[in-house]
Amino acid sequence: MFSPVFDHLQFAHPNAIVPACWSPEASRYSRVEILDRAARIVLLATGALAIVSVAGLTASSAQTYPSHPVKMVVPFAAGGPTDAIARIIAQRMRAPLGQPVIVENVAGADGSTAVGRVIRSAADGYTISIGNIATHVLNGEFYALDYDLLNDLEPIALVVSAPALIVTNKSVPASDLRGLIGWLKENPTTGSAGVFATWSRVFGVHLQNSTGTVFQLVPYRGAAPAMLDLIAGHINIMFDQAGDALPHLRGGDIKAFAVAAKSRLQMAPDVPTVDEAGLPGFYLSIWHGLWAPKGTPKTVIDKLNSAVALALADPEARKQLIELGQEITPPDQQAPEQLRALQRAEAEKWWPIMKQANIKAP
Repeated sequence: MFSPVFDHLQFAHPNAIVPACWSPEASRYSRVEILDRAARIVLLATGALAIVSVAGLTASSAQTYPSHPVKMVVPFAAGGPTDAIARIIAQRMRAPLGQPVIVENVAGADGSTAVGRVIRSAADGYTISIGNIATHVLNGEFYALDYDLLNDLEPIALVVSAPALIVTNKSVPASDLRGLIGWLKENPTTGSAGVFATWSRVFGVHLQNSTGTVFQLVPYRGAAPAMLDLIAGHINIMFDQAGDALPHLRGGDIKAFAVAAKSRLQMAPDVPTVDEAGLPGFYLSIWHGLWAPKGTPKTVIDKLNSAVALALADPEARKQLIELGQEITPPDQQAPEQLRALQRAEAEKWWPIMKQANIKAP
């Protein structure tokens, strides 16, 4: 007995040849059932072809990547440390990628606006995010974000880091960190610290909780205006990146009490570590990394990582980054997996501290 599909062919195509021995009575399928089954087969075949086609296009796109410029989104306004780092690295990534890397500044909400824009971009490697511990870790607890910092991004590379410095204006009557903490305890209504980013606010609250001190946190729109007010004596304390603070320290405008790291800075060897100054383990590094949207092909991530590694190996780039007070990540620590591990470790450390202290966006 012949298959009822022949009848469907005759029904769908009047000119089709149908065996004469076949009759509807001989089949246990109705014409409606036959048509329904055939339609499903066609849809499944079409879907399978579409999937194969898309997969082929994706693989081909990854192999030819990049075929046009790459956009690096900076989460702050132009002129700050993150912007400077981005431009140095982006310039040196052009040669290995064969395409320009264009820096775009998207300020707002302590960097969370820019990160969200990258997360919602196509996962094709043409829009990448540069950021730091604040934008890619601390903001996850500070803000009620509509995205997941730890799971909605693909790490590319850890690029540089700079420990925080505890600095004051010249009028503060203390010569070391222990003396500064003692002065703050004796003057709970006098002390004030300028904070300008999520990390500096968190650092200030953590210092209060760890030392039993009380001082006012004065918000600023950036490090530059906070530093001007520190020098002028309008605030007493500031927690700043080494690159921002060192020029003013060398000029004698401010005093440095400790670097929040395990080792002293090469560019400021006279400043003790927090371990040496009497506040052991009080570390905070403002590290910077690069990320792509979740789902970016591994081959694309690998190409970006290789381009970053070559950029960081460039002698002129290294010189410029060191002048900014940045410590360049060693080659054996530049893998995407190491940035992912650092990001998660920092979240595990700082999110509970922020939660306990109720550090949230106003």
